[in-house]
Amino acid sequence: MKLIKTLLAITLLSSATISMAQVTKLDGVAIIVNDGVILQSEIKSLINQVKQRSEQAGQELPSDRVLETQATERLIGNILKKQMAERMSMRIGDTQLDQTIENIASEQKLNVTQLKTALESDGVNFSSYRESIRDDILLGQVERISLRRRINVSEQEINNLVVMLKEHGQTNVQYNLGHILISNNGDESSENQQATHDRADKVLELLKEGSDFKRIAITSSSGPKALEGGDWGFMNINEMPTLFTDVVKDKAKGDIIGPFKSGSGYHILKVLDVKGQQQVDITEVNAKHILIKTSIVLSDERAKQMLDQFIVDIAAGTATIEELAKEHSDDAGSAIRGGELGWNDPSNYVVSFKNTLARLAVDELSKPFKSSHGWHIVKLLGERKVDATENFIKNRAYQMLFNRKFSEESEAWNKELRDNAYIEIID
Repeated sequence: MKLIKTLLAITLLSSATISMAQVTKLDGVAIIVNDGVILQSEIKSLINQVKQRSEQAGQELPSDRVLETQATERLIGNILKKQMAERMSMRIGDTQLDQTIENIASEQKLNVTQLKTALESDGVNFSSYRESIRDDILLGQVERISLRRRINVSEQEINNLVVMLKEHGQTNVQYNLGHILISNNGDESSENQQATHDRADKVLELLKEGSDFKRIAITSSSGPKALEGGDWGFMNINEMPTLFTDVVKDKAKGDIIGPFKSGSGYHILKVLDVKGQQQVDITEVNAKHILIKTSIVLSDERAKQMLDQFIVDIAAGTATIEELAKEHSDDAGSAIRGGELGWNDPSNYVVSFKNTLARLAVDELSKPFKSSHGWHIVKLLGERKVDATENFIKNRAYQMLFNRKFSEESEAWNKELRDNAYIEIID
């Protein structure tokens, strides 16, 4: 009996050893990276993901050997960045992750539930998808933080590129000009020149007060297009009279230029329209809000209850949002101004705050909602359109310079990570 038990134990041990050997063989360690490992299954999984995406896109792929090399390189880079994140004590919390997934869904015109359904219908486990997004955010943040201190974009570099961008696009720009000439009638005496200048200033004043340009042109202009309301039609900068070229360059739709002098008198121009130029209008919003931050002693439920009571008090007239913000808001910067945030591009706000503002009418107060900062109520004070073309060009110039330097530094930084790591590929 004792011998049978011994043999049974040996058999079970052998079976377990064989089973473990089979598991190891099926999912063995492929690469050792410092104190971490990359499994064979991870490499295969990444290769399969690439194949699946390529198949859906109808894209031709290289051989499996090349794919394995590419996958191996990618996973080594990823584990090195994760190890750096651990050293920096970096982690991606659920709130940040949820907001990112909400953004992804929104870009696809879906809500999170619809995104989950779509993924699962494609055979993607949503929990695994969440964790893969968490990894992507973490890897991106590690790289950005590490490289930001190595990249410097000077104001002079930005300004130089802005000039180049404007000059590059100028050949395609056409201006529809309105023109008014206040003639000196051929009298170049100082008295008449002053009188002509005074008449031009009066016309300019009327235009700035909102008078119709074409009507003023018909009644006051001595220019060749006076009967057409001063409308010269669309012209390239090189087709214009030389007198107009320098003053019109880089002007935007609606700009009024002048008066400026020629031998004929004083000219006033208005840019009626522009073609071939990218003009960027944004809608800015002004709002007031109250922020309640949660903590160990203040739960989500309690924060929401406080804001619900604030809404009741505001509706009853026993308190104003300004008074409550000064007394209770955890946003110190706006609290001293009665919760007012000032005019801002709503895209600067976190997603939940931006989306809530988008649903409000002017003077409407929201229900309590949560963001990564805490719990809010917000009141929309107003909206306005502003021309952000100049800022757009400047931001684009900065981004182009930063991206170029980021790409260069990223290559060097990744190489340094590899050079300073212990990497062993298991045969």
